Amino acid sequence: MPTQMIPYLAVTDGRAAIEYYGTVFGAEVVEGELFEMDDGRVGHVSLTIGGASLYVSDEFPEMNVLAPVTRGGSSAAVVIHVDNADETIAAAVAAGGTLDRPAEDQHGARSGWFVDPWGHRWSPTSPAS
Repeated sequence: MPTQMIPYLAVTDGRAAIEYYGTVFGAEVVEGELFEMDDGRVGHVSLTIGGASLYVSDEFPEMNVLAPVTRGGSSAAVVIHVDNADETIAAAVAAGGTLDRPAEDQHGARSGWFVDPWGHRWSPTSPAS
């Protein structure tokens, strides 16, 4: 049976996250998959990035759904395969992310790390240069 894992990220501003992930990764909202709550928060949005899925929601403290910036950090990270790790990291930082480690060739690939504005750690990985 095929298995698919889909990261589900909590953020402090869902609409800003949709724009950020669009700018950095070319993420697109799946038609009909943006659910707004009565209070205006993003209850759920399904994004696609190069055929892969990413789910995002605003924080819901009443359900213990909190972004890493609210929790004080994250122990998880997302590794994403991209065409050019250097360009993706540069776009992420230019759009408001924080550089963690610049891209370098290692273990047969080129990868680095950044933290998005909501505290999620990302490692864009591309073929070694």
